[in-house]
Amino acid sequence: MKPQSIAKLYYRLASVLTRLPWSWQRSLADTVAWLWVRIDARESRVTRRNLELTYPALAPAERSRLHREVLRTTARQALETLYLWTHDPSTNLARHLRERHGQDLYDAALASGKGVIVVAPHYGNWELLNQWLASRGPVAIVYAPPENPVGDEFLQLVRGGDNVRQVRAEGPAVRQLFKVLKDGGATGILPDQQPKNGDGVFVPFFGVQALTMTLVNRLAERTGATVLHAWCERIGPDLAFALHVEPASPQIADPDPLVAASALSAGIEAIARRDPAQYQWTYKRFTLRPPGSGEHDPYATAKHPH
Repeated sequence: MKPQSIAKLYYRLASVLTRLPWSWQRSLADTVAWLWVRIDARESRVTRRNLELTYPALAPAERSRLHREVLRTTARQALETLYLWTHDPSTNLARHLRERHGQDLYDAALASGKGVIVVAPHYGNWELLNQWLASRGPVAIVYAPPENPVGDEFLQLVRGGDNVRQVRAEGPAVRQLFKVLKDGGATGILPDQQPKNGDGVFVPFFGVQALTMTLVNRLAERTGATVLHAWCERIGPDLAFALHVEPASPQIADPDPLVAASALSAGIEAIARRDPAQYQWTYKRFTLRPPGSGEHDPYATAKHPH
Protein backbone atom coordinates (compact mmCIF):
# COMPACT_ATOMS: atom_id res chain seq x y z
CA MET A 1 0.00 0.00 0.00
CA LYS A 2 1.08 3.56 -0.63
CA PRO A 3 2.01 5.68 2.41
CA GLN A 4 -1.00 7.91 1.81
CA SER A 5 -3.37 4.93 1.87
CA ILE A 6 -1.81 3.56 5.05
CA ALA A 7 -2.09 7.00 6.68
CA LYS A 8 -5.80 7.10 5.82
CA LEU A 9 -6.25 3.65 7.37
CA TYR A 10 -4.53 4.81 10.57
CA TYR A 11 -6.81 7.84 10.61
CA ARG A 12 -9.91 5.64 10.40
CA LEU A 13 -8.61 3.45 13.24
CA ALA A 14 -7.88 6.53 15.35
CA SER A 15 -11.40 7.80 14.64
CA VAL A 16 -12.87 4.58 16.03
CA LEU A 17 -10.73 4.78 19.18
CA THR A 18 -11.57 8.43 19.86
CA ARG A 19 -15.31 7.80 19.66
CA LEU A 20 -15.09 5.93 22.95
CA PRO A 21 -16.16 7.91 26.04
CA TRP A 22 -13.31 10.14 27.24
CA SER A 23 -13.38 8.45 30.66
CA TRP A 24 -12.49 5.17 28.93
CA GLN A 25 -9.74 6.80 26.89
CA ARG A 26 -8.34 8.45 30.01
CA SER A 27 -8.26 5.08 31.79
CA LEU A 28 -6.46 3.56 28.82
CA ALA A 29 -3.88 6.36 28.91
CA ASP A 30 -3.37 5.90 32.66
CA THR A 31 -2.81 2.18 32.10
CA VAL A 32 -0.18 2.94 29.45
CA ALA A 33 1.56 5.33 31.86
CA TRP A 34 1.51 2.65 34.58
CA LEU A 35 3.08 0.17 32.16
CA TRP A 36 5.81 2.68 31.22
CA VAL A 37 6.78 2.87 34.88
CA ARG A 38 6.38 -0.86 35.48
CA ILE A 39 8.68 -1.94 32.63
CA ASP A 40 10.88 1.17 32.84
CA ALA A 41 10.15 2.02 29.21
CA ARG A 42 12.07 4.63 27.25
CA GLU A 43 9.53 7.31 28.19
CA SER A 44 10.04 6.51 31.86
CA ARG A 45 13.84 6.48 31.67
CA VAL A 46 14.14 9.73 29.71
CA THR A 47 11.68 11.53 31.96
CA ARG A 48 13.48 10.36 35.08
CA ARG A 49 16.83 11.56 33.75
CA ASN A 50 15.43 14.91 32.66
CA LEU A 51 13.93 15.50 36.10
CA GLU A 52 17.23 14.56 37.76
CA LEU A 53 18.98 17.17 35.62
CA THR A 54 16.42 19.97 35.89
CA TYR A 55 15.09 19.48 39.44
CA PRO A 56 18.21 18.34 41.35
CA ALA A 57 17.00 19.87 44.62
CA LEU A 58 13.77 17.86 44.74
CA ALA A 59 13.60 15.15 47.35
CA PRO A 60 13.63 11.67 45.75
CA ALA A 61 10.03 10.97 46.80
CA GLU A 62 8.83 14.28 45.34
CA ARG A 63 10.72 13.70 42.08
CA SER A 64 9.26 10.20 41.86
CA ARG A 65 5.77 11.65 42.26
CA LEU A 66 6.43 14.22 39.52
CA HIS A 67 7.86 11.47 37.31
CA ARG A 68 4.59 9.52 37.55
CA GLU A 69 2.52 12.66 36.95
CA VAL A 70 4.51 13.53 33.82
CA LEU A 71 4.01 10.06 32.35
CA ARG A 72 0.30 10.07 33.11
CA THR A 73 -0.11 13.50 31.51
CA THR A 74 2.00 12.49 28.51
CA ALA A 75 -0.13 9.41 27.83
CA ARG A 76 -3.33 11.41 28.18
CA GLN A 77 -1.95 14.11 25.89
CA ALA A 78 -1.35 11.51 23.18
CA LEU A 79 -4.98 10.39 23.25
CA GLU A 80 -6.19 13.99 23.52
CA THR A 81 -4.26 14.75 20.36
CA LEU A 82 -5.79 11.83 18.48
CA TYR A 83 -9.21 13.05 19.62
CA LEU A 84 -8.53 16.61 18.43
CA TRP A 85 -7.16 15.39 15.11
CA THR A 86 -10.22 13.22 14.40
CA HIS A 87 -12.87 15.79 15.34
CA ASP A 88 -13.87 19.03 13.67
CA PRO A 89 -11.52 21.86 14.74
CA SER A 90 -14.31 24.42 15.15
CA THR A 91 -16.20 21.98 17.40
CA ASN A 92 -13.03 21.29 19.39
CA LEU A 93 -12.52 25.00 20.03
CA ALA A 94 -16.15 25.57 20.99
CA ARG A 95 -16.30 22.60 23.39
CA HIS A 96 -12.84 22.30 24.83
CA LEU A 97 -11.20 25.73 24.81
CA ARG A 98 -12.95 26.97 27.95
CA GLU A 99 -10.85 30.10 28.56
CA ARG A 100 -9.09 32.54 26.22
CA HIS A 101 -6.46 34.88 27.61
CA GLY A 102 -4.66 37.22 25.23
CA GLN A 103 -6.64 36.41 22.08
CA ASP A 104 -7.00 40.14 21.35
CA LEU A 105 -3.23 40.49 21.62
CA TYR A 106 -2.74 37.97 18.83
CA ASP A 107 -5.46 39.48 16.65
CA ALA A 108 -3.97 42.96 17.02
CA ALA A 109 -0.47 41.72 16.17
CA LEU A 110 -1.80 39.98 13.06
CA ALA A 111 -3.79 43.06 12.02
CA SER A 112 -0.68 45.25 12.28
CA GLY A 113 0.69 43.70 9.10
CA LYS A 114 4.19 43.32 10.57
CA GLY A 115 3.98 39.55 10.79
CA VAL A 116 3.63 37.36 13.89
CA ILE A 117 5.96 34.67 15.23
CA VAL A 118 4.14 32.39 17.68
CA VAL A 119 6.59 30.66 20.01
CA ALA A 120 4.74 27.60 21.31
CA PRO A 121 6.59 25.25 23.69
CA HIS A 122 5.67 21.59 24.03
CA TYR A 123 3.36 22.34 26.91
CA GLY A 124 -0.29 21.45 27.46
CA ASN A 125 -1.75 20.57 24.08
CA TRP A 126 -0.04 22.31 21.19
CA GLU A 127 -2.27 20.65 18.59
CA LEU A 128 -5.30 22.48 19.99
CA LEU A 129 -3.22 25.65 19.77
CA ASN A 130 -2.57 24.90 16.09
CA GLN A 131 -6.32 24.62 15.52
CA TRP A 132 -6.92 27.91 17.32
CA LEU A 133 -4.25 29.68 15.25
CA ALA A 134 -5.84 28.39 12.05
CA SER A 135 -9.20 29.71 13.22
CA ARG A 136 -7.75 33.25 13.29
CA GLY A 137 -6.36 33.11 9.75
CA PRO A 138 -3.63 31.47 7.64
CA VAL A 139 -0.61 30.19 9.57
CA ALA A 140 2.61 28.47 8.57
CA ILE A 141 3.57 25.79 11.08
CA VAL A 142 7.15 24.55 11.23
CA TYR A 143 7.47 20.83 11.91
CA ALA A 144 10.13 18.14 11.94
CA PRO A 145 8.98 15.50 9.42
CA PRO A 146 9.00 11.90 10.69
CA GLU A 147 11.53 9.58 9.07
CA ASN A 148 8.71 7.21 8.13
CA PRO A 149 6.81 8.53 5.08
CA VAL A 150 3.59 7.10 6.50
CA GLY A 151 4.01 9.28 9.56
CA ASP A 152 4.55 12.33 7.39
CA GLU A 153 1.45 11.58 5.33
CA PHE A 154 -0.52 11.13 8.55
CA LEU A 155 0.56 14.56 9.82
CA GLN A 156 -0.37 16.14 6.51
CA LEU A 157 -3.79 14.54 6.82
CA VAL A 158 -4.60 15.41 10.43
CA ARG A 159 -3.07 18.90 10.53
CA GLY A 160 -4.09 19.98 7.06
CA GLY A 161 -6.71 22.59 6.39
CA ASP A 162 -7.47 25.70 4.39
CA ASN A 163 -5.51 27.93 6.78
CA VAL A 164 -2.65 25.60 7.68
CA ARG A 165 0.60 25.43 5.77
CA GLN A 166 3.07 22.89 7.10
CA VAL A 167 6.70 23.86 6.57
CA ARG A 168 9.33 21.16 6.93
CA ALA A 169 12.14 22.15 9.31
CA GLU A 170 14.79 21.95 6.60
CA GLY A 171 17.02 24.36 4.66
CA PRO A 172 14.34 25.96 2.43
CA ALA A 173 12.08 26.53 5.47
CA VAL A 174 13.86 29.74 6.47
CA ARG A 175 13.23 31.38 3.10
CA GLN A 176 9.56 30.35 3.21
CA LEU A 177 9.13 31.77 6.71
CA PHE A 178 10.81 35.05 5.80
CA LYS A 179 8.34 35.46 2.95
CA VAL A 180 5.35 34.65 5.18
CA LEU A 181 6.43 37.25 7.74
CA LYS A 182 7.37 39.89 5.19
CA ASP A 183 3.87 39.51 3.77
CA GLY A 184 2.41 40.16 7.24
CA GLY A 185 1.47 36.55 7.93
CA ALA A 186 1.81 34.30 10.96
CA THR A 187 4.10 31.39 11.69
CA GLY A 188 4.09 28.94 14.59
CA ILE A 189 7.36 27.49 15.89
CA LEU A 190 7.93 24.83 18.55
CA PRO A 191 11.17 26.24 19.97
CA ASP A 192 12.30 23.66 22.51
CA GLN A 193 13.63 20.83 20.41
CA GLN A 194 17.35 20.36 20.00
CA PRO A 195 18.55 21.80 16.68
CA LYS A 196 21.45 20.47 14.67
CA ASN A 197 24.95 21.63 15.55
CA GLY A 198 25.46 24.95 13.82
CA ASP A 199 21.78 25.90 14.02
CA GLY A 200 21.83 26.89 17.66
CA VAL A 201 23.83 28.03 20.67
CA PHE A 202 24.19 26.65 24.19
CA VAL A 203 22.27 28.57 26.87
CA PRO A 204 20.80 27.55 30.25
CA PHE A 205 17.50 25.71 30.43
CA PHE A 206 16.49 24.79 33.98
CA GLY A 207 20.12 25.42 34.88
CA VAL A 208 21.47 22.96 32.30
CA GLN A 209 23.28 24.07 29.15
CA ALA A 210 21.02 23.16 26.21
CA LEU A 211 21.57 23.66 22.50
CA THR A 212 18.84 26.16 21.60
CA MET A 213 17.65 27.26 18.16
CA THR A 214 18.57 30.66 16.71
CA LEU A 215 15.85 30.54 14.05
CA VAL A 216 13.40 32.63 16.07
CA ASN A 217 15.80 35.50 16.70
CA ARG A 218 16.97 35.52 13.06
CA LEU A 219 13.40 35.78 11.85
CA ALA A 220 12.46 38.41 14.44
CA GLU A 221 15.55 40.55 13.92
CA ARG A 222 15.37 40.61 10.13
CA THR A 223 11.61 41.01 9.69
CA GLY A 224 10.55 43.10 12.69
CA ALA A 225 7.69 40.66 13.29
CA THR A 226 5.92 40.57 16.66
CA VAL A 227 6.97 37.60 18.80
CA LEU A 228 4.36 36.08 21.10
CA HIS A 229 4.33 33.11 23.45
CA ALA A 230 1.20 30.96 23.20
CA TRP A 231 0.01 27.72 24.76
CA CYS A 232 -3.14 25.75 25.57
CA GLU A 233 -2.97 24.70 29.21
CA ARG A 234 -4.96 21.79 30.57
CA ILE A 235 -7.37 23.02 33.27
CA GLY A 236 -9.39 19.90 33.98
CA PRO A 237 -9.48 16.13 33.45
CA ASP A 238 -12.18 16.21 30.78
CA LEU A 239 -10.60 17.83 27.72
CA ALA A 240 -10.75 21.34 29.14
CA PHE A 241 -8.11 23.90 28.18
CA ALA A 242 -7.24 27.56 28.61
CA LEU A 243 -5.55 29.54 25.84
CA HIS A 244 -2.77 31.91 26.86
CA VAL A 245 -1.08 34.46 24.60
CA GLU A 246 1.62 36.72 26.04
CA PRO A 247 4.29 39.06 24.65
CA ALA A 248 7.75 37.53 24.37
CA SER A 249 10.84 39.30 25.66
CA PRO A 250 12.12 41.94 23.19
CA GLN A 251 15.56 40.38 23.67
CA ILE A 252 14.45 37.45 21.51
CA ALA A 253 15.12 39.75 18.53
CA ASP A 254 18.59 40.73 19.79
CA PRO A 255 21.32 40.44 17.12
CA ASP A 256 23.53 38.62 19.63
CA PRO A 257 22.44 34.96 19.33
CA LEU A 258 23.44 34.21 22.94
CA VAL A 259 21.31 37.06 24.30
CA ALA A 260 18.38 36.10 22.07
CA ALA A 261 18.54 32.37 22.76
CA SER A 262 18.85 32.98 26.50
CA ALA A 263 15.67 35.07 26.40
CA LEU A 264 13.91 32.40 24.36
CA SER A 265 14.98 29.65 26.76
CA ALA A 266 13.93 31.68 29.81
CA GLY A 267 10.48 32.21 28.30
CA ILE A 268 10.05 28.50 27.63
CA GLU A 269 11.19 27.63 31.15
CA ALA A 270 8.74 30.09 32.70
CA ILE A 271 5.86 28.41 30.87
CA ALA A 272 7.05 24.90 31.75
CA ARG A 273 7.28 25.84 35.43
CA ARG A 274 3.58 26.76 35.53
CA ASP A 275 2.78 23.05 35.79
CA PRO A 276 5.84 20.85 35.17
CA ALA A 277 3.68 17.76 34.60
CA GLN A 278 2.27 19.36 31.42
CA TYR A 279 5.69 19.82 29.82
CA GLN A 280 7.21 17.28 27.41
CA TRP A 281 9.88 15.68 29.58
CA THR A 282 9.96 12.47 27.51
CA TYR A 283 12.16 14.23 24.93
CA LYS A 284 15.97 13.94 25.07
CA ARG A 285 16.67 17.66 25.32
CA PHE A 286 20.29 17.50 26.46
CA THR A 287 22.03 14.89 24.29
CA LEU A 288 24.47 17.36 22.68
CA ARG A 289 26.89 18.95 25.14
CA PRO A 290 28.94 22.17 24.87
CA PRO A 291 32.21 21.71 22.95
CA GLY A 292 35.17 21.38 25.26
CA SER A 293 33.00 20.86 28.33
CA GLY A 294 34.06 17.27 28.80
CA GLU A 295 30.41 16.36 29.34
CA HIS A 296 28.85 13.27 27.80
CA ASP A 297 25.35 12.46 26.63
CA PRO A 298 23.52 12.17 29.98
CA TYR A 299 21.03 9.67 28.58
CA ALA A 300 23.76 7.30 27.42
CA THR A 301 25.73 7.34 30.66
CA ALA A 302 22.94 7.37 33.21
CA LYS A 303 21.98 4.23 35.05
CA HIS A 304 18.28 3.87 35.64
CA PRO A 305 17.30 1.47 38.41
CA HIS A 306 13.96 -0.25 38.23
